[in-house]
Amino acid sequence: MSPNALIPSHRKPRRPSASSRALRAGVTGGFLTLAVTGATVPANAAEKPVSETQEMPTITTALATSAARSADTAEQVAFNYERQALQDSAFSQAAKAAEKDKAEAVKKAKAAAKKKAEEARKAKEATEARASRSSDRSTLSAPASASNATGSTATLVSFLKAQLGKAYVLGSSGPSSYDCSGLTQAAFNQIGIDLPRVSQDQSTTGTQVGLDNLQVGDILYWGSAGSAYHVGVYVGGGKFIGAQNSSTGIVERPLDYDMPTGAVRVL
Repeated sequence: MSPNALIPSHRKPRRPSASSRALRAGVTGGFLTLAVTGATVPANAAEKPVSETQEMPTITTALATSAARSADTAEQVAFNYERQALQDSAFSQAAKAAEKDKAEAVKKAKAAAKKKAEEARKAKEATEARASRSSDRSTLSAPASASNATGSTATLVSFLKAQLGKAYVLGSSGPSSYDCSGLTQAAFNQIGIDLPRVSQDQSTTGTQVGLDNLQVGDILYWGSAGSAYHVGVYVGGGKFIGAQNSSTGIVERPLDYDMPTGAVRVL
C-alpha cells in the first residue's frame, strides 16, 4: 500500500450513486416549485439540465371563497327558477278554478232567474183565473128581471124533466147520460149560464141561500160549500131533480128523500 493512501486528503473521491437525488422545494409567485438534482449522469446519456422543475397551482383562500360563492349563486338561481315555476303553476290552476266557479255561478243565476220568471208567470195566470171566476160569479149573482127569471126558470125546468129516466154515468155530460154536475151544467147552458163542471165549484157559484127560502132554479148541494160531493136543482113544490147514482139514474125526488146541506142561487 502506498504511504499516501492513509492520508485523507489523498483518498480518491467516492463516486456518487447514479440514483442519488437532491430534492429542493420552494414557493415562488403563488406556485409550488420542486427541484430534483441528479448527482451523476451516465456517460452514455445525453446532456440534460441539472434540474427539472414542475409548477402546480396553489389553492389560495380567495380562490376557494370565489368557488364557494359561485356554487351558492348557481344553487340560488336554480331555486329561484323552481320557485317561479311553482308559482306560475299555482296561479294557472287558481285562474282555471276561478273561471270554472264563475261559469257555474252564471249558470246558477240563469237557472234561478228562469225559475223566478216561471213562478211569476204561474202566479199571474192564477190571479187572472181567480179574477175571471169572480167576474163570472158576479154576473151570475146579478139580479134578473121578473119576466126573464120566469122565462129562464120555465126553460130550465122543462129541460130537466126531459132528462128524467136517463142513465147516470160518472163523468158524462149528455145527451144520453149524465153525472150530477154534468146534468146541472147542461141544464143551465140552456138558459145561457155557464156553470163550472164539478160539484165543488158549483156549490160556491152565485149567492148562498137558506133551505127555508128556496126558489125554483136554485142549485142544491150535499156536503160543505167548496167541497160538495153531489148537486141537484130545485124545481118547486118541495122537490128537486138530479142524477142520483148508477142505480136510479136521473130522478125527481122530494127534499126529505135526501135533505141537501145548502143551496146557491144563480138566477
